[in-house]
Amino acid sequence: MNDLANSPSDLIPTLDIGPYLAGEPDALRRLSDELRDAMENVGFYILVNHGISMSQIEETLDAIKRFHALPLETKTALKGNEHNIGYMAVNSSVSRASQVDAEGTNRPNFVEAFFVKRDLPPDHPDVRANKLYRPANLWPAPETLPGFRETVVSYCRAMEQLAQKMLPAYALALDLPEDFFSEPFAEATYSFRMSHYPPSELGDADQFGVAAHTDSSFLTMLPQGDLPGLQVKLPGHDWHLVDAPHGSIVVNSGDLMRRWTNHRFLSTPHRAINNNPGKDRYAIPFFFDAHVDYPMACLPTCSTEDNPARYKPITYTDYMKWFSRKNYDHVREKVGTEADDPGVPKTQSVRD
Repeated sequence: MNDLANSPSDLIPTLDIGPYLAGEPDALRRLSDELRDAMENVGFYILVNHGISMSQIEETLDAIKRFHALPLETKTALKGNEHNIGYMAVNSSVSRASQVDAEGTNRPNFVEAFFVKRDLPPDHPDVRANKLYRPANLWPAPETLPGFRETVVSYCRAMEQLAQKMLPAYALALDLPEDFFSEPFAEATYSFRMSHYPPSELGDADQFGVAAHTDSSFLTMLPQGDLPGLQVKLPGHDWHLVDAPHGSIVVNSGDLMRRWTNHRFLSTPHRAINNNPGKDRYAIPFFFDAHVDYPMACLPTCSTEDNPARYKPITYTDYMKWFSRKNYDHVREKVGTEADDPGVPKTQSVRD
């Protein structure tokens, strides 16, 4: 490995959100300055004193372990659909839709996962209209997995509240008014992925839990509560395992953030492994985005005459149609394939 002197623990900054949450004077401005530096130079940070209790993280992980312990036929009865909710079996996803030309991109990921989005009621207008990415979630029967739905919904609510509290810091970090993101994230979109990585020796040689990729999201929050397994490739460095404190949250920006900021904020490659022989690993990343219909045009502080907008405006819905077709078998089976990213002009490479 072409490892440099520092480890990721040294290179990934730690942001303490506690003073801001406590209302300390000038804490938001300090946080936004640290956030700007992290997003422009690293693409990752470790969030501490965030208010999500370790007991809630562990309770959520326990619920996910109970789900993945169910018989395969019970899980496949909840097979994922075009909304990207439901169960995704091992070896049914491939990391294709990102800015990374990763090694092994045609090899399936050795992971199974269960996805939910905002828990909308069956009589919600968007549910009745079968609006894309605004569905009723699929859930195991209560008698099959008592308390599972309540635990997951409570966790999603807590994570969304934390993400919403971070938005003023992101706005200030981008030299925008503090309330700039209030409209785009009114009833924000989120996706909660409950992942299980079987022991790696059960998979093929050199198969990753999730191969190298960049996320699609505005931001991703990954609490640290189970075995480590997140590796990052920071600018100028080789792959490293992230060693973050138990109970902290590792946060990164994704490709929608990168394109919304006209490449001002990074979307840093990462991958998932399970190098723990004989042990199962579980992870609970929370992906946070703008409302499905909000048109994300280049932010006003992120383009100049010499640095014009690289992308046409795009909504979460249009971007995720492309992303889901490229990555997930269960979506591709239902809606077919489309090669082009609808938000990028034909002459513009997403890697430029």
